[in-house]
Amino acid sequence: MNKKKRAGIKACDFVKDKMIVGLGTGSTAFYLIEELGKRKLDIKVVATSNQTKKLALDFGLNLLELEEVDHIDLTIDGVDEIDPSFNAIKGGGGALLYEKIVATNSSKVIWIMDDSKLKDALGEFYLPVEVIEYGHNFAFNKFKKLGLNPKIRTKDDKVFKTDSNNVIIDLYLEKPIDIKKVKAILNNTAGVVEDGLFLNVCDLIVVGYDDKVEVIENKGKK
Repeated sequence: MNKKKRAGIKACDFVKDKMIVGLGTGSTAFYLIEELGKRKLDIKVVATSNQTKKLALDFGLNLLELEEVDHIDLTIDGVDEIDPSFNAIKGGGGALLYEKIVATNSSKVIWIMDDSKLKDALGEFYLPVEVIEYGHNFAFNKFKKLGLNPKIRTKDDKVFKTDSNNVIIDLYLEKPIDIKKVKAILNNTAGVVEDGLFLNVCDLIVVGYDDKVEVIENKGKK
């Protein structure tokens, strides 16, 4: 069994009947959704992307729109990298806006991953920044002048668009990221919708290894 699948299956143990569950997006979340479909639990789910909506329906889960629920009991999602303080970068799949809305409105959050995502500091992975299309070139030029090494994300030789029809500017920063400085810049840039910094959001992480799976509690969660 591969590492991501180990983590995805283990995370399902935290899902109980009658829950409303937020489902993440990406390769590790796929194994979670697949396993939930097999377990036939009495749950309702909300998705963080159109891709995840399709998977949820394909695996027979009871899918609701976010606007149809008044709370989310548990969200489970993957990460692109995470540091010892449980600060993570997400958004490699382009769903960071919906992922952050769902995660930050959940009673409990679990990040699932393979052990390669564990880092001593953030910055090896690029930082996704979602911006509206209108005027995105000005945000790009600002980031470039400030030395944030921006690159507009493309797919199939075209500018990549999110499910909200926004553009993603990936910032290739030096490790370790100066989180406070970068957040200040992004918060003061017109047109920025969301960024991929998920700071101390999770309650625990589930990490898949070659021969085991480990569950680590975030004891510093506020």
